[in-house]
Amino acid sequence: MNELQLGIEMQLYEVHPRKDKRGADLISDALPFGRLLYDTPDNAISYAQHYSRSHHAVIRVYDDAGNVIETHVHKGDFKEW
Repeated sequence: MNELQLGIEMQLYEVHPRKDKRGADLISDALPFGRLLYDTPDNAISYAQHYSRSHHAVIRVYDDAGNVIETHVHKGDFKEW
């Protein structure tokens, strides 16, 4: 069984290169404004991992052609007492 079948909430993040070649966009419904601009894809990935630290998350990195080139799975650190 995967996380969706178990009913675990998972946040999805996408990192896309900008068309103007000035960094990367981090896109997610979990973000307060939906989209953030970063200077490098690595900084966008780091922010997504930090922002989702208490939730399970999948971070997909895309190339210019729209193909997934990396996938990062982040297991949330939230613990119920």
